[in-house]
Amino acid sequence: MSAGMDQALEQALSEDKPQAPQIAAALGAARERIFCKFDEGVAVEALIRDSSALIDQVLVPCFRHFIVDDGKRSCSLVAVGGYGRSELLPESDIDLMILLDRKPDRARQQQLSGFLTFLWDIGLEVGHSVRTVRDCVREGKADITVMTTMIESRLMVGNRDLYDRFQQAIAPRKIWSARKFFEGKLEEQHNRHLRFNDTAYNLEPNIKEGPGGLRDIQIIGWVAKRHFGAKSFRELVEHEFITEAEYRLLDQGQRHLWRVRFALHRIAGRREDRLLFDYQKKIAEVFGFVSGENNLAIEQFMQQYYRTIMELERLSEMLLQIFKEEILVTDAQRKLNPINERFNLRNNFIEVAHADVFKQHPPALVELFLLISLNETCEGVTASTIRLVREHLYLVDDDYRSNDTVNHIFMQLMSAPNGMTHQMRRMNSYGFLAAYIPEFAQITGRMQYDLFHAYTVDQHTIFVIRNLRRFALDKHQDEFPFCNLVYSKLEDPRLLYLAALFHDIAKGRDGDHSLLGAEDATRFCVQHKLNRKQTRIVSQLVRDHLLMSVTAQRKDISDPDVVRDFAQRVGSMNMLNYLYLLTVADIRSTNPQLWNNWKDALLKQLYRATKAVIRLGIDHAPDIDEIIQENRDAAFEEMTDLPFSAQQINSVCDRVPGDYFLRHHPLEIKWHVNAILGNPDRSRLVSIRQSTYTRNTKVFIYGDEAAHTFSQVTGTLGALGLGILNAEIFTTRDDKIMDTFIIQDRNNQAVTDPDTIALIEQRLLKALESDSIYKGQYNTRKPRQLKAFDHPTQVRFEQDYLNGRTVMEISAIDMPGLLSVIANVIAEKNINITHAKISTLGEKINDIFYLTTPTGDAISDQAVLDTLASDMVQALEAKKAA
Repeated sequence: MSAGMDQALEQALSEDKPQAPQIAAALGAARERIFCKFDEGVAVEALIRDSSALIDQVLVPCFRHFIVDDGKRSCSLVAVGGYGRSELLPESDIDLMILLDRKPDRARQQQLSGFLTFLWDIGLEVGHSVRTVRDCVREGKADITVMTTMIESRLMVGNRDLYDRFQQAIAPRKIWSARKFFEGKLEEQHNRHLRFNDTAYNLEPNIKEGPGGLRDIQIIGWVAKRHFGAKSFRELVEHEFITEAEYRLLDQGQRHLWRVRFALHRIAGRREDRLLFDYQKKIAEVFGFVSGENNLAIEQFMQQYYRTIMELERLSEMLLQIFKEEILVTDAQRKLNPINERFNLRNNFIEVAHADVFKQHPPALVELFLLISLNETCEGVTASTIRLVREHLYLVDDDYRSNDTVNHIFMQLMSAPNGMTHQMRRMNSYGFLAAYIPEFAQITGRMQYDLFHAYTVDQHTIFVIRNLRRFALDKHQDEFPFCNLVYSKLEDPRLLYLAALFHDIAKGRDGDHSLLGAEDATRFCVQHKLNRKQTRIVSQLVRDHLLMSVTAQRKDISDPDVVRDFAQRVGSMNMLNYLYLLTVADIRSTNPQLWNNWKDALLKQLYRATKAVIRLGIDHAPDIDEIIQENRDAAFEEMTDLPFSAQQINSVCDRVPGDYFLRHHPLEIKWHVNAILGNPDRSRLVSIRQSTYTRNTKVFIYGDEAAHTFSQVTGTLGALGLGILNAEIFTTRDDKIMDTFIIQDRNNQAVTDPDTIALIEQRLLKALESDSIYKGQYNTRKPRQLKAFDHPTQVRFEQDYLNGRTVMEISAIDMPGLLSVIANVIAEKNINITHAKISTLGEKINDIFYLTTPTGDAISDQAVLDTLASDMVQALEAKKAA
């Protein structure tokens, strides 16, 4: 700490009666000088020591001023927790314990109150406890968190004998033995990790509490201190519990996280441990990252961060395993069962038979993972073997990758009946996967700066494989029974797992990641002796892994031509089965909130329609008129139990255009007809039902045609906090609207509450009485995360002359009330909407609208389209800025 800082504070603190304003000002200036040192590149470990020393410099004289030592009553000021370790970040908690030899009398209470109040007045927010030694023992026994803070204590000022008595009272031989303490911290860590979905790779990770974060490093220190009495990680090297190289990794990782947290505290101006989106971008700039064509600065910064915590997570797992073997396993429990000449099973953990196994037989590096998957009693890998795996990754070179024995073992693992997902995760954690497939190293820890992709690319890839494995297991059949059925028809499931492994492997590279990934997959398949057909299947799956998702969610799959084109790309039932399963697993692994019943129904609809085309033969698929008649006949059969004559039913069906029967399931048509014929005296109808086919909530609206209806409906539903997934807009020959909307609530669930349904019906009926566009206000605030993004609004048109319509695609930042704004712009242009697909991809919307002129034709006038695009962009940008 500089002399200037000492002098300024000493002068403010040296007065007989310290003045809070002067001390606060001097303290603020001293903190700012520490920030300046951070900008100058001073090592962060020096800065956190400076921060701790700065607070010491303030607290010690203040304590002496307010707490009178009368020689009869002992009192000590003790720093605990992170402050006790002298690891104080700018806005971290300042945790203090005031240690007394007896319960405080009124005079002592007044002194303590004056001391703590003064700290508040000078701007220090401290966490404090006032305890006797007996209090410490009682509260430490009852709560391991309290115990943990106390073992990281440091006497600042006061009675040394009293502090020593406290230290002796909480020693391992008195309370919380090393064994019990370790068990307690393991349970605490497990529960903490569960709060973060047991993954370090959340979009907005918690630097302190998340897996691989500072808290995991601290656990190692706490256990080492409790078991060995070690005061630093360096002492673990001396105890031969970690190597010098592991110590360096631990030290470097901790310093990196300190540096990130230091910058985060400075930018936030308060205690903040979450790397929120708006902070990520600023810290990336502070750290000097520069955006490239395919790699944003923020993505580079976060990849460095994720790789750091991944390394720390690996190291933490290994060191805690060492502690477990040392502390928890007794000699009587040490059981050794040979597996083969290279591996043993010790206490249900696999270990090498001797230290030179990998050097003498390099294929054993991959054999290890296969043996774990084949042995159901194996719980994991011993720490010493984990260490040896990491130390021998240098053996994985080009010769190793082309070794027939290694290739054969890896392919055996891809078809292992149990544990494959766990071993893929373990291979990734130990660094073997990135060594064996060098391309995989490039996506390790790679994030994408959006709300759509919730995980890093490597973590997402492992999740896709996990989801595919669940389709194979009977115990998970209740989750996706249709996927389990399709999986049972696969010729070679290994090909599906290989496609999953490579489908995103080229993310972040120049070019189309699907095409580049297909090339990587082809080389891998050839190297692993797959035949030409198998190689082609894997390559095609990687190349087209987005095809089914894009077709189902962004194209009109009720159009037979769309289905026929898709079937032609897919080519066979075998490929359709592979692609369907890969698509479902991929979507589910991208973001926990992305999958819903509507996407499930769309993919099943496309699968079944494509299956029908492939079975008939692509060149022999029925034409559109045949399909319309088939669907109408099927709907008529469903309506035979309705209390209406065939003539009445046909009177409704004859009034709708032919493609109405393409877009609606027979049961939906029955619902519509029943609602209309069952209410002959009502000119406006709103009917809501739960669809058994799509498992969504559907809203049917019937009434007189009006250009503003879509605007009113979308605005009203949006104001109620409801999302629209799809809209089918039809006008009958006698100018009645028959519109169907698929909706969901704020939690992306079906709307099932009777009171809510009644409110929706009431509000929509009132909206249908309006003679203008929707002009209501939205009370929903823009979510915090969306504020970190600023994508430009884009409008693109494509002509579908075959079906007489114009397709408008809008890409923009998502925000409350967006759909209503879009509807208003379209309504003002006297343009009809016949169909709409609403898709939210994280922070962006990607909505598709099928438009026609009032006469039902495609919009061929370019001037009209240019004006529509210009007005749409202007309206949406204005909404974004509001």
